Amino acid sequence: MQTCSQCLTQVHDSLTTCPNCQADLTKLSVNAVSRQRLVDNPRVQAVRINISHDACPACQAMEGVYNLDEIPTLPVAGCSHPGGCRCTYSPILEEIFP
Repeated sequence: MQTCSQCLTQVHDSLTTCPNCQADLTKLSVNAVSRQRLVDNPRVQAVRINISHDACPACQAMEGVYNLDEIPTLPVAGCSHPGGCRCTYSPILEEIFP
């Protein structure tokens, strides 16, 4: 399941438009907004994709560290978990404190 960042409606991973507020989920899902914030943050040098302990094979294949220009979008295409993709982004910071 993915979540619309505009109205917080949870929708199936395959949808690209929120059925509640019509937001474009390719840009306005919680994951898409999070991804863009990581890319825009000058302290982030790379991003890790985290998977759950019972991740499907498609999500397991996505686990790892990515350069900012190579970050895959979430949810993972082809995720077969019954509850939908549960992968998350984590920043790898250049410096922790200013």
